[in-house]
Amino acid sequence: MQNRSFLGSIPPVTLNLIIVNFIVWLAALTLPKIAGINLNYWLGLHYFAADDFNVVQLITYMFLHDTSGIKHIFFNMFSVFMFGRTLEAVWGGKRFLFYYITTGMGAALVQEAAWYFELHSAISETVALYGWEQTSQQLNIFITVGASGAAFGILLAFGMLFPNAPLFIIFIPIPIKAKYFVIFYGLLELFFGISGNMSNVAHFAHLGGMLFGFFLIHYWKKKGIGGGGFYY
Repeated sequence: MQNRSFLGSIPPVTLNLIIVNFIVWLAALTLPKIAGINLNYWLGLHYFAADDFNVVQLITYMFLHDTSGIKHIFFNMFSVFMFGRTLEAVWGGKRFLFYYITTGMGAALVQEAAWYFELHSAISETVALYGWEQTSQQLNIFITVGASGAAFGILLAFGMLFPNAPLFIIFIPIPIKAKYFVIFYGLLELFFGISGNMSNVAHFAHLGGMLFGFFLIHYWKKKGIGGGGFYY
């Protein structure tokens, strides 16, 4: 009864997003072993000039996660659980799902732009040496997976709707207002993205999720929709 009550307390879109992400993660974990199918390769986000890029990957990538451990999906889904249920309660399921998908796709577009500025010089040199066909095949090594962009969009939305809500961070004994936490996290991601630290993490995609979320929320506020009374 306790488990049923706990699951029943989670709004349906938030709950289903968490369930679907874990199901896809389990599929990506097991399919290579039992069927030789690498979901993260085929459905993960490729660079747009890569041979195996598909526009559908702008959506599918956000339902995939690193299968080498559980940390990646756990923390993303924990963020969805912690903040997404509140946003869904304010916005309703359809608007929350639209926001989630939009920020996830926005994160993908920003990641594509970051790849372009990082790779275009090297691509030109490689094309001159080996031709376009071989170069586009080599570009398949650049793949991004994860709901982090959408999760950062959710965090940004929570900080904008409830700027003074206290957040308790592990190892920090005092509460931090949501607006300061969001600003700190955004600046940290910007620093990591520019400096190249933790290069295996798509920092600019995280910022992209926050950026698209910021503009979408302000658009809704201007139109007087989306729970405008909760904004600072």
